[in-house]
Amino acid sequence: MKQLLQNLRTGETSVAEVPIPTPKPGTALVRTAASLVSAGTERMVVEFAEKSLVGKARSRPDLVRQVIDKARREGLLTTIEAAFDRLDQPMPLGYSSAGTIAAVGEGLQGFMVGDRVACAGGGYAVHAEYAIAPKNLLAHLPPEVDFESAAFATLGAIALHGFRLARPQVGERVAVIGLGLLGLLTVGIANAAGCHVFGVDLDPGRVALARRAGAEAVTRDQAEAASLAFSRARGVDSVLICADTPSDDPVILAGAIARDRANIVAVGAVGLNIPRKEYFQKELNFINSRSYGPGRYDPEYEEFGHDYPLGYVRWTEGRNLEAIVDLMASGRLDVSYLITHRFPIADAPEAYELIMGKKEEPFLGVLLTYPDAPFPETAKRPEPLPVDESNRANIQTSKRVALGVLGAGNFATAVMLPAVSKIPEITLVGIVSGSGLSARHAADKFGFRYAAGDAARLLEDPEINTIAILTRHHLHAEQAVAALQAGKHVFVEKPLAINSDQLAVVSEQLLSTDHRLLTTGFNRRFAPMAQKMQAFISRRAEPLVAHYRVNAGTLPLTHWLHDPFVGGGRIIGEGCHFVDFLAFLVGESPNSVAAHALPDAGRYREDNVILIFTFPDGSVGMVSYLANGDKSFPKERVEAFAGGRVAVLDDFRQLELVNNGQRKLERARLRQDKGHRAAWEVFADAILNSGPPPIPYEQLFGVTKATFAAVEALRSGGQVPIDAGHSG
Repeated sequence: MKQLLQNLRTGETSVAEVPIPTPKPGTALVRTAASLVSAGTERMVVEFAEKSLVGKARSRPDLVRQVIDKARREGLLTTIEAAFDRLDQPMPLGYSSAGTIAAVGEGLQGFMVGDRVACAGGGYAVHAEYAIAPKNLLAHLPPEVDFESAAFATLGAIALHGFRLARPQVGERVAVIGLGLLGLLTVGIANAAGCHVFGVDLDPGRVALARRAGAEAVTRDQAEAASLAFSRARGVDSVLICADTPSDDPVILAGAIARDRANIVAVGAVGLNIPRKEYFQKELNFINSRSYGPGRYDPEYEEFGHDYPLGYVRWTEGRNLEAIVDLMASGRLDVSYLITHRFPIADAPEAYELIMGKKEEPFLGVLLTYPDAPFPETAKRPEPLPVDESNRANIQTSKRVALGVLGAGNFATAVMLPAVSKIPEITLVGIVSGSGLSARHAADKFGFRYAAGDAARLLEDPEINTIAILTRHHLHAEQAVAALQAGKHVFVEKPLAINSDQLAVVSEQLLSTDHRLLTTGFNRRFAPMAQKMQAFISRRAEPLVAHYRVNAGTLPLTHWLHDPFVGGGRIIGEGCHFVDFLAFLVGESPNSVAAHALPDAGRYREDNVILIFTFPDGSVGMVSYLANGDKSFPKERVEAFAGGRVAVLDDFRQLELVNNGQRKLERARLRQDKGHRAAWEVFADAILNSGPPPIPYEQLFGVTKATFAAVEALRSGGQVPIDAGHSG
């Protein structure tokens, strides 16, 4: 399918061929009929992308500070590579569209194939022939609403939410400053609600459109005098600022024309230096409107479809979307006169030349249109590839790792794939992602033979003998089992599982699968400095004591890693790395754990913890996992003491070894190496030479069980034994 993309590094806006995405649970795959180009939000994205690196840095000093801090922690080369990788990620454009449902994901209720819908949301209602949209960002379209009108529904919901925040009453006088798309939609909504509307804009042409829509409208130079007559010298009851300008003038004008204790709502992106005198004397209420309404930026609402109770939150973003569609269906909101340009999706870059001012012609509503092609059956499920058992046998005895990758997110493209692509024994065959877009980008960047939108394509490909699972945590166990059942070797990024039931299923499948290797992305044990540390400390004749301190940094409580059903929580989802490193130093898995934590206090979620592990040989290991530090401080430090030896590893950039009064120091100044490439080299060698698993299964499963026990210990307040080993 065709999709419009923005490259943040080069500034190029282009149309690319990407795989059709596969609907996830609770979502629908929509064949797009029309989508609306936002001359505000999307223009800002393109303007940023077209700046030079210096220009980007000047416009985002906050990001520059993060880059500097990262360079200090992890090294200059590591940071440069990460920064360029992030800029090189293709950004999907668009957030307002309409079309027909072509397929539905598991558990989606209220929608079915063939339904006509309006779609909302950045990253969802994108400019593409097919798009994935979750339940709460979909609205049914009645027959009276055509696709082109429905493509305005998201922007209409933004205008409607701003209007609701102003709390106008029937018969009140409402001013709208800025008469672009957002402003004119606001004019239409206010008229439909029975308000008298006063409009202001710099452009006489847009003033004329507002008059056509039923407003009394003037240019900026006439605004203050005309508003007195409009409001009968009382001042307007509400002001909705829909302008798009860094200037403070709209805020100043709003204060001048408002009555005492009026409500002023900033719906557009404007300067926010509020003049104290006017706002103080009139005791004005100023509100910044946040997009489409309650639910916006809440992953529970948008991603997982958990709606807010109607009795407590009457107008969510989804219900605002429905309300706009209803206004269109009733004829009380007409948007057809706003359409000035239509471009086929193949010519979409021309639309951006228009809104960027590279074409000298006026514009307002710019639509992208899409061919009315039948939905391909292969988009619902990839056509099964024939499995030739003799061919499969040849592949598995050949001296190469034929790799298929599930997942193409930031970690995959910034860390894992750059490491894997440098290993000659590994052939990159296919890559899959839910969106299809990130898979296409990774395929082009790293040289995969194909990209796809469904995992079945990799599992059924007889050429592939190894699967790498780089998806979100809740999918790891299920996908690992499926890959083992398909006869593949499996690399699954940590954690191996997020609960005991998942782990038991993986263990059972592995026990019943002959000649297939399984490993997990516990890369730190393979880092060059880690190997030297372990070799040094292993020359001991007594138990050791080790302390792993992690300055993990805080995560928003809405982050998916905190979700016990998706990320597993930070102890299971990330803490497993550090438990594994202790097991690596000792040489076996822990057999008990005790835990202590700081109060969450509404800011944290079980991520300021001290975990104390005991080991069968008498060794003791401690993990201090902390979210309450400063992220500019180095993230990780390991100290190990045993038999007169001391080893200290600082953030995988400095290793200090002390014995018999002699101190050996090794530094890596430009680059941090946490062992990602080395882990894959060991795994590839084991596959090609029928070697043992890179991480002994007793430790692989034992460490995972140890994280489950750590959570139990934290909540119970007691010491919890750990049943280590490769079993359910």
